[in-house]
Amino acid sequence: MDARTLKTIRTKKLHYSENVKSLMKVKAIDSLAILSILKNGDVDFGKSNQHKKPCPEYAITGEYLEKELQLWITRCDSIATIDTIMLEK
Repeated sequence: MDARTLKTIRTKKLHYSENVKSLMKVKAIDSLAILSILKNGDVDFGKSNQHKKPCPEYAITGEYLEKELQLWITRCDSIATIDTIMLEK
């Protein structure tokens, strides 16, 4: 189920919220990190709200260059928005 959800998100146009853009600059997180997590990460269905209408929300965790990240993504019909990035310890 993880792979299918991540693939569906990757097929959408990716949009970054303003807060995420700022955090990415401050924490030196690039788009390659995001794409890596969207390819190899794990969807936390316990935290996600995959039944939310009209756009489901997903919590995705993954590691990139020794940084543990959690992405909160809203997936709509044609666009996926990264709403939040949290650095895990």
